[in-house]
Amino acid sequence: MKLPTGNFTLPHMRIDILTLFPEIALAPLSESIIKRAREKELVEIYAHNLRDWATGKHRKTDEYLCGGGQGMLLKPEPIFAAIEELQSANSKVLLMTPQGKPFKQATAQSYSTAEHLIILCGHYEGVDHRVIDTLVDEEISIGDYVLTNGAIAAAVVTDAIVRLIPGALGDERSHQEESFSDPNLLEAPAYTKPNTFRDMSVPDVLLSGNHKKIAEWKKQKALERTQQNRPDLLQD
Repeated sequence: MKLPTGNFTLPHMRIDILTLFPEIALAPLSESIIKRAREKELVEIYAHNLRDWATGKHRKTDEYLCGGGQGMLLKPEPIFAAIEELQSANSKVLLMTPQGKPFKQATAQSYSTAEHLIILCGHYEGVDHRVIDTLVDEEISIGDYVLTNGAIAAAVVTDAIVRLIPGALGDERSHQEESFSDPNLLEAPAYTKPNTFRDMSVPDVLLSGNHKKIAEWKKQKALERTQQNRPDLLQD
């Protein structure tokens, strides 16, 4: 069932996900932090079945590739119809595709102030390129691998964006102190109580109360962790 579209009243943000599998897209966005953000009306999130805009007896959304090749491609007609019905003057259209630009924390930050996002999920061999040429503002990839459908990727992107909306996190400092808040450093190791567990102790400096020394320790350990796990970040 399609939701009312067009001249809607926007809260802080509205996100419309276009997919053949709306349940997959919404499942991880209906719990925890994102659920609370929706309940506080910081964001509206809807997932629409692209078949609702398909025509014909079988509501077909895919077709064979022109010029030959394996697989099927999402047809332009239902995508054009869906986006033209959903979009407003302030809408941004994102396409989830392995061919897109890498999705990074800075990308999430840039979209966290948007009024309206339409996230189109690729499937099969992708979408007809006329959709990209005409409707899409940015192609986004969450990694150099291929998923069975873009709904999973859309949920990842939505989660990363929504948690940055002011008020979504309980402590507004949280997203400022985590990995990729500095794009070239991972987070330092973190510890909690008990101070000693199976003969493993929390580093003394973290229990010292000396905030300057703690900050220096965290910076050094963040650098070491980045060198070990993501040396590529230090080359940027």
